[in-house]
Amino acid sequence: MDFSELIKTRYSVRSFSDRKIEGDKLEKIIEAAKVAPTAKNMQPQKIYVLQSEEALKKINSVCRCIFGAPTVLLITSDTEEEWKNPFTNDYHTGDIDCSIACTHMMLQAWELGIGSCWVGFFDPELVKKTFALPAKQKLVAILPLGYPSADSKPIAMHSTFRPMSEMVKCL
Repeated sequence: MDFSELIKTRYSVRSFSDRKIEGDKLEKIIEAAKVAPTAKNMQPQKIYVLQSEEALKKINSVCRCIFGAPTVLLITSDTEEEWKNPFTNDYHTGDIDCSIACTHMMLQAWELGIGSCWVGFFDPELVKKTFALPAKQKLVAILPLGYPSADSKPIAMHSTFRPMSEMVKCL
């Protein structure tokens, strides 16, 4: 599938099959995060892979948006490794770097026939405590991954977009 088709057909999967993701495909998905661009190539993203029955039970107990996925990734930024803009105290790129890595993984997964859903609806401190993540790790996203179920489909507003004139401004 070419890139234009890939980005237009990908949607947030909210219903996964029980089929496990093959190890080589999961490696390829994570490799996409590894090669994602980051500010000053600092690479602050850390990815925690949840696949065991115990880990999936834990994540389901603290986040209701896992949708039965057989694999869940916790994407965090190491706050000691993220780039900090020297001109201002409130511009750190950890969230941005993790977002780029997460997007790369979602697109790579879709190319492999694997669905995902970017989840931001969670209590970061509760998830960090549940998985005993280091204090310096900032949880940026939760990414359920798996093969879409037979009845999986995009939500109704998936193909609703604002006009380009509202998004693009020429100066």
